[in-house]
Amino acid sequence: MARIGMTTTVPVEIILAGGHVPVDLNNVFITGAEPVRRVEAAEDDGYPRNICGWIKGLYSTVVGTDCVDAVIAVTQGDCSNTHALMETWQLAGVQVIPFAYPFDRDADLLRLQMEKLAGALAADWAAVLRQKRDADRIRRKVAEIDRLTWKENKVGGLDNHLFQVSCSDFNSDPARFEADVDDFLRKTAGLPARSSELRLGYIGVPPIFTDLYSYLESQGARVVFNEVQRQFAMPYDDPDIVEQYRRYTYPYGIFGRLADIQAEVDRRQLDGVIHYVQSFCYRQIEDMIVRRQLKVPILTIEGDKPGCMDARTRLRVDGFIEMLK
Repeated sequence: MARIGMTTTVPVEIILAGGHVPVDLNNVFITGAEPVRRVEAAEDDGYPRNICGWIKGLYSTVVGTDCVDAVIAVTQGDCSNTHALMETWQLAGVQVIPFAYPFDRDADLLRLQMEKLAGALAADWAAVLRQKRDADRIRRKVAEIDRLTWKENKVGGLDNHLFQVSCSDFNSDPARFEADVDDFLRKTAGLPARSSELRLGYIGVPPIFTDLYSYLESQGARVVFNEVQRQFAMPYDDPDIVEQYRRYTYPYGIFGRLADIQAEVDRRQLDGVIHYVQSFCYRQIEDMIVRRQLKVPILTIEGDKPGCMDARTRLRVDGFIEMLK
């Protein structure tokens, strides 16, 4: 049994089918004791200051700790800096396994990538499909948390974020994670519906800010749609595993994401959307497309290093909420 790190969501069923432990490095980095120090450690090793804080945090999380035995790095369908990240890991002696999402969503190419990953992790395909059935059961329960967020108005934006983002690796222990989900659903069932809050969507990669959700709620707004986090939870419940990862929108370009976002804007009756962009990330360019295509008020905010929002960002959030009110 090996601990297999991931730079972003990959077919976790394959890791589990090989008898290994999935570890989402993003979650380990951002919830660790000193995430800012992780960023600084990468800079101490030679990473430029004007590189995404997530990339630097992932580098140090692997090199500076004993949290994983190997890393699956997504070479297509995620950050364009992952190639160089892989090389610096290899320089440090880390075993790296590449995985690529085909840009055009080609089913044959995607299945080939999944089969190659299964071979690298000694995972039998029949076992992969068995793991998918178990994973889908957990995902359906997390989808209920999402429904309780936007339809029943019983769940806050942070809990919605945490449970969905954790579906990338099921917190490295699917059985325990499922028990935590069951416990949360039991506690939430009897809660009264919340009211008189603005209904916001959050789009873009998960925030490096630690206080975004709590601050929004302190100002009378609540996130009832977390775009990428929801995608990590595989919301379409497709029985075919290849089709499931074809429908997963995050790796394949902005226009497929926008179709999903607009549908949820309408279904969840959102008052506005916060578009989070990471400093020095190529996805900042996509903000111009988002603004031209989405039919909803949009606030774009930018984050760099882990921590609370700065005063300027809070002021802009305040102004956006007041405008919507």
